[in-house]
Amino acid sequence: MSQQILPFYLVCDESWSMSGEPIEAINESLKELHQEIGSNPVVADKTRFCLISFNHQAQVLLPLTDLSDLEDEMPGMAGDGGTSYGTVFTLIRDTIDKDVAALKAAGNQVLRPAVFFLTDGQPNDSSEWGTAHRRLTDPAWGPRPNILAFGFGDVDRDTIQRIATVRAFITDESMRPGPALQEFAQSLIRSIVRSGSSADADGGMSLAMPDEVPGFTTIKADVV
Repeated sequence: MSQQILPFYLVCDESWSMSGEPIEAINESLKELHQEIGSNPVVADKTRFCLISFNHQAQVLLPLTDLSDLEDEMPGMAGDGGTSYGTVFTLIRDTIDKDVAALKAAGNQVLRPAVFFLTDGQPNDSSEWGTAHRRLTDPAWGPRPNILAFGFGDVDRDTIQRIATVRAFITDESMRPGPALQEFAQSLIRSIVRSGSSADADGGMSLAMPDEVPGFTTIKADVV
C-alpha cells in the first residue's frame, strides 16, 4: 500500500569555527532527535531523516533513514576546515534526486523534501556557489526542497536570506551559541513531529515550519 513520506535533511556546517560549544550542542541535540523521533512510530513511519555535513567538502553522514530502524547512535561532527557552499548544494541536489527515486520505486508518494540548513560563516566560494544553489532550487526540477536557513556567528543576513526559500533565521545574540543551537534543534524536532502527525481530510501531510525560534530573528526568505 502506497504511503506518503516527507524527507527531512539536516545540513550542518562543521567548519573550524563550529568547533567547541556549537558542534557539541548539535551533537547532543542529534541524540535527542533520534530518541524522540525513533520512539514515535507514527512520525517515524511517515518521515525520513538524512544528515549532511560540510566544510571545504561535503558528505552524507547518515543516509535517508527511518529513525525507528536506526540502532546505532547518530554520527557526530567535529569542527574543522573551511566553508564551501557550492560543494554542499551540489551534494544536496544529488542526494535528494537519488532518495526520491528510491522512495518512489518502493511505491511511496514522496512529498517535497525539507532542508534545515545551518551555517556560522561566510562561504569561501562566495563568487561560485550561486550556480549550485540555483540548480538546487530550480522550479523546473520536481523534487526541489523547501529550504529553511539558520545563521549565526560570522554569516551575514543577506547570505541566509538568499539561501532560504521558505523561512530564514539569524541569531539575535540574546543567547550563547550552545543554547541558541539547542533551540534550533528543538525547532527541527518539532517540525518533524508536527509534520509526521499532521493529516488533512484526505489523509495528506503538510510541512510544519517554525515561525519563531528563541535566540533567532525571523527574516524574509529571498526571491530567487
